[in-house]
Amino acid sequence: MSSVLRLAMRAKGFSRFLAETQAFPVKNRHFMTSSVRKTGDFEYEDPKSEDEVVNITYVLRDGTERKIRGKVGDNVMFLAHRYDIEMEGACEASLACSTCHVYVDPAFQNKLPEPLEEEDDMLDMAPALKDNSRLGCQIVLTKELDGITVTLPTMTRNFYVDGHVPKPH
Repeated sequence: MSSVLRLAMRAKGFSRFLAETQAFPVKNRHFMTSSVRKTGDFEYEDPKSEDEVVNITYVLRDGTERKIRGKVGDNVMFLAHRYDIEMEGACEASLACSTCHVYVDPAFQNKLPEPLEEEDDMLDMAPALKDNSRLGCQIVLTKELDGITVTLPTMTRNFYVDGHVPKPH
């Protein structure tokens, strides 16, 4: 590159220089974003009416049950975080880990949509995989799921440092 070009780039700034030259014409400057995959609209608030209530039971690793009143649109992982149920969710529902692995009550398995290929790929990494295994971040509550029970596996792939307790962001 010639010294004249180098000086011109420094004087104007590289991006302005590129925009003004014909070698790299820039017509429209704006940010481009990729589409977002919704895995459930989650808000830290209770259902506004009884029509929105979806009852869910979490069976914890020690066998105790926690009954929670969720709402339509919540996802199982974020709801667990809200009520301090120990479910890691290291990737924050981006389908990049299997730390929110749960077992779904077989009576409700056919009420869930089929898992996406990406979910199946992540489940392949989950320890103690079963036929009723799903990722909690991909289970979005609907009225049809009222009364669902999800069981936390006795072991999970831990992405956090020992002793870390997962907290919602």
